[in-house]
Amino acid sequence: MKIFIASDIHGSAYYMKLALKRAEEEKADKIILLGDIYNHGPRNPFPKDYNPTEVAALLNGIKDKLIVVKGNCDSDVDKLISEFDFVEEVCLFSAGKTILCTHGHIYNKDCPPTTKFDAVVYGHFHTGFIEKKDGTLYINAGSVSLPKMDTAHSYIVIEGSGIYLKDLNGAVLDTAKL
Repeated sequence: MKIFIASDIHGSAYYMKLALKRAEEEKADKIILLGDIYNHGPRNPFPKDYNPTEVAALLNGIKDKLIVVKGNCDSDVDKLISEFDFVEEVCLFSAGKTILCTHGHIYNKDCPPTTKFDAVVYGHFHTGFIEKKDGTLYINAGSVSLPKMDTAHSYIVIEGSGIYLKDLNGAVLDTAKL
């Protein structure tokens, strides 16, 4: 199974369209979004083509292959325009390994979960990276629409034991094995 993971769209219809195009080109079986879907957040500028209603329409159109994790900028009112649930976290199993998918504002490489996972995938910080710490892979998908610290607009692909951090052109930025 090929899983496409992106985070921190913050209401950008422009970047949501690009991400969904990449997911289609990647031939992803499942799309996981790691939160901060519609709201731009009080510390962020408005992203390009800020249109949460259009983002909702795009995501509602793929709801059968979509899992959405709730981020710190997501709220209960977001459910009114969404035909999918916002879940707190997702646990994946790939190549016999356990992977926690979360937004990142609670669990991340500096605040790891108590439960042992082989990998923790998150967003929140808007900086894509793959790093091993204390035997666990910490994977940040970056931000689709508002990357920080001169990082790329990025996403993650997980296929079997392979993990790939890519930019929105599909170029591989980093890789790891589970």
